[in-house]
Amino acid sequence: MKLTFASYNIHRAIGLDRRRDPERILSILHEIQADIVAIQEVDRRFGRRVSVLPPAAILKHTPYRPVPLSIRPDSIGWHGNALLVRRGIEILDASIVPLPAIEPRGAIRADLGVDGHRLRVVGMHLDLSGLRRRQQLRRVLSHVADCERGCPAVLMGDFNEWARRGGSLREFGNDWQVLAPGRSFPTRRPVAALDRIVASCDWRIIEAGVHHSALASRGSDHLPVKATLQLPNF
Repeated sequence: MKLTFASYNIHRAIGLDRRRDPERILSILHEIQADIVAIQEVDRRFGRRVSVLPPAAILKHTPYRPVPLSIRPDSIGWHGNALLVRRGIEILDASIVPLPAIEPRGAIRADLGVDGHRLRVVGMHLDLSGLRRRQQLRRVLSHVADCERGCPAVLMGDFNEWARRGGSLREFGNDWQVLAPGRSFPTRRPVAALDRIVASCDWRIIEAGVHHSALASRGSDHLPVKATLQLPNF
């Protein structure tokens, strides 16, 4: 089983040209060609926190469907986090993952069925504070460990972690593979690998990298990252 995972902080669909352009983000998602995508900052910041990517447009113009969370009627996520899965992948279960936070931060989890096998995926946007990030990752890891019978897992999102290997990343033990696909922030001249993909040791890493394109270079203040992973024993 081989799947491509991607993470993208879309900055509420506001590009470097200061225009809010949801159609541009949908086109970038087409370019990435992932099977499962974690999106951050998908909701407007104020008011009813309406999604900047309308569900109808996602279903009409992309091969994805949002993982339903039913938190707010006009949102596809929680605290700006959303998961999109390619049609044909079964959504078995989904929930929010409450995180300790001062500022609005969160994580969401989906259990997915692919070829009769169960996978657990978490999308997240972590705090600016290093101490708070470590607390948040402990909460996420505790939630992932609760998977019945144990299942392969992938965690991804904007970790806000500037350290390449240390900092909050120390929370991951030998059971995890922490990928830094490359420098993804800021878009104009990337210097930091804030966007990460972390895979349980069930997975074999095929490739990982940052998605560069003409659209992605101006679509958000982050570039998308992605990784192709394979489950050799499934």
